[in-house]
Amino acid sequence: MSEHIVKAYDSDLAALKSMLSEMGGLAEEQMARGIEALVRRDTKLADLVAHSDERIDELETAVEERAVIIIAKRQPMAKDLRNIMVAIRIASDIERIGDLAKNIAKRAHAIYDIIPPRLTKGLERLGELSQTQVKLVLDAFAASDIEKAMAVWHHDEDIDALHNSIFRELLTYMMEDPRMIGACTHLLFAAKNIERIGDHATNIAENVYYLVNGEMLKEQRPKKDKTAITPFSSMNND
Repeated sequence: MSEHIVKAYDSDLAALKSMLSEMGGLAEEQMARGIEALVRRDTKLADLVAHSDERIDELETAVEERAVIIIAKRQPMAKDLRNIMVAIRIASDIERIGDLAKNIAKRAHAIYDIIPPRLTKGLERLGELSQTQVKLVLDAFAASDIEKAMAVWHHDEDIDALHNSIFRELLTYMMEDPRMIGACTHLLFAAKNIERIGDHATNIAENVYYLVNGEMLKEQRPKKDKTAITPFSSMNND
């Protein structure tokens, strides 16, 4: 390619990365606010999270449109094409993170009972782990840092393990005090949403691996989420 075309293509890629960076920053903020809104039952903050999600959606659309234009104009090959395809995939994962954060925040409207602090400590810790994963993997993408991306990939099982613990703890509270069933049910859904955020961070890590190596990661993803197979009877035996 001529120097002019190379510079134009680099400018296009920089624009994509800039939009993804803005999306990532907004998603991280949404996560923190969504969890805070739920824990504090702050409905105003929850509404703010819901409305702020629109900007993430707009940016995802902008990334897709810019990517299509780049492909049509530049007809990129090999790693250049991977850059564009990975940008589209990551935009989709970030958009889903924003949606999950909004779902968490909306639970603030549904919980009417006072939530004992002991019930939210684990949830807040799970949120911190997921937020860290998202931040690290977006940094890995920006720097094409495969080692940092793979560190995120391997640590997803930490989120799964904590999610399992929270799941069992909340079920125990529900059985011990039926009055907490409503609040705990919403917390269970919120915890699952946070765990899913961790999964999307892992998706991004796999795309960074693909971007750098030119092939999909063949190693099986580490998973420790056992909530789907946890029998209620086992809770009575603990």
